[in-house]
Amino acid sequence: MAAPLSKACEAIERSIRARVPPMLTDLYQFTMAYAYWNSGRHNEPAVFELFFRENPFGGGFSLFSGVHDCLLFLRNFRFTGEDVEYLRSVLPPTTNPAFFQFLRELDCSGVILRAVPEATVVFARVPLMEVAGPLAVVQLLETSLLCLVNYASLVCSNAARFRLAAGPDRKLLELGLRRAQGPDGGLTASRYTHIGGFDMTSNVQAGFLFGIPVAGTMAHSYVTSFSSLEEVWPQTLLPADGEKDPIDLISLTKGFLGRLCELLGAEPAKIHEGELAAFLSYAIAYPGNFLPVIDSYSVSCSGLLNFCAVAMALIELGHQPRGVRLDSGDLCRQSVEVRRVFKHCAKHFSVPVFESLIIVGTNNISEQSMLELNKKENEINVVGVGTHLVTCTRQPSLGCVYKLVEVRGNPRMKFSEDPEKSTVPGKKAVYRLLDSEGHPQMDLLCLSEEPPPQACQILSCYPLGQEAHLAITPTQVTSLRQEAFAKGQITQPLCSDAECREKVQRSIQNLDPRHKRLQEPEPYTVALSDKLHKLIEEIRRGTSANGKFLLNN
Repeated sequence: MAAPLSKACEAIERSIRARVPPMLTDLYQFTMAYAYWNSGRHNEPAVFELFFRENPFGGGFSLFSGVHDCLLFLRNFRFTGEDVEYLRSVLPPTTNPAFFQFLRELDCSGVILRAVPEATVVFARVPLMEVAGPLAVVQLLETSLLCLVNYASLVCSNAARFRLAAGPDRKLLELGLRRAQGPDGGLTASRYTHIGGFDMTSNVQAGFLFGIPVAGTMAHSYVTSFSSLEEVWPQTLLPADGEKDPIDLISLTKGFLGRLCELLGAEPAKIHEGELAAFLSYAIAYPGNFLPVIDSYSVSCSGLLNFCAVAMALIELGHQPRGVRLDSGDLCRQSVEVRRVFKHCAKHFSVPVFESLIIVGTNNISEQSMLELNKKENEINVVGVGTHLVTCTRQPSLGCVYKLVEVRGNPRMKFSEDPEKSTVPGKKAVYRLLDSEGHPQMDLLCLSEEPPPQACQILSCYPLGQEAHLAITPTQVTSLRQEAFAKGQITQPLCSDAECREKVQRSIQNLDPRHKRLQEPEPYTVALSDKLHKLIEEIRRGTSANGKFLLNN
């Protein structure tokens, strides 16, 4: 039975149909599919697995994301007449015309997908997705599925690392749309960084499509567009209760500004009139959302004073300003000074609202600068991150791969001179073993026909990349993958992005600190069952023997 979809999922599905048609793939998928079809092998049952080889950013874990999009893609996988005509024009003229009719009738009704659920903490070398079905069809799916999970998983994992670096209390704002790799990259980044732990986005379309809280007020260009108070219009503002006549906000603000200069020993000549005009104009437009950037000229000599004066005028009229944004210089030092002035004003002018004003910091923030920020004294409540978040500058690709592991019920294995690039053959089951504290301690790969490991019973296995045998007694055992697509339908309910976001934080909290620390984490163990290890050894020996067939004939 098909799982029902929410309105949000319906909107995402429409987006998938538009952005990820079956033609969003590599040409060689079609040439291989034709070769399978031409030799009569296109309907042979085959199994592919999707995994990545190394945890990103030098970390100890990743977050598997994009699964829901893959399911929606599979459900809508069909070639149009226009698609087929284009393929007819680019494939060699010797291609049998009947192949194009085969493509026109193709869908994913014969595909079964088993996957680790969306937003799960995962580790390198673990098969995260198993795609089984007719050989030609599951081959055609490769590039699209990789495209849907590679960046989503990478940027979600990056966001989770920023969340760990920031700590649980500081708010995080994603503002990377203008730095993203195109509109689709920007939307994907906004969605999956929110799932990974960011609280807000500046991306309005992402807020519209995915329900992410949006935030933002003004840029430096707005501030520098003003040069004098004569440009402020209108100049009056109604009190919040609406019961009095409009008040001249410029005169009220000037009065507070004079008192502030006297209190703080500031020089009125250094205050920038254009900046004050910009703040006043914006405050009149949005008296309940006043959060200006205060470093267009000088934070201490102009921006902070202008903000405080306008903010106190707003409070006098019953409105509540929100805070300030710092976008250059030493954010920590400046935030401490800004907070000191806020507290001084709160006490001297009896305005307790100043005690709760927020300070936003934005200035090319990276994971490392976030960690350094936490080591220094600072008063920053919200950190905005753009370039280093959405472009994943430390590692631009997760490197997911899609490898054949079985055809016609026979295991298949790729060999390589680089052992890391060899694959693990056969259709498999994947289990997560938990220790007595509920932390994941090992992921175990078994052949699908093997009985599952049992909790509190000793099991033997071979860690990947090691020849040494290991015995372990798990406290709990969970099956990591579940069937999510069969007979052309999604078979599991799709969680909302908000539910995925909560799941991410729970999953990371359950990790052993050794595996989730950002620097030099302890490697997580992924192991093979005895039976799977023996199969690999048998295939290696058999391949070595079969390689002599030319000499023997």
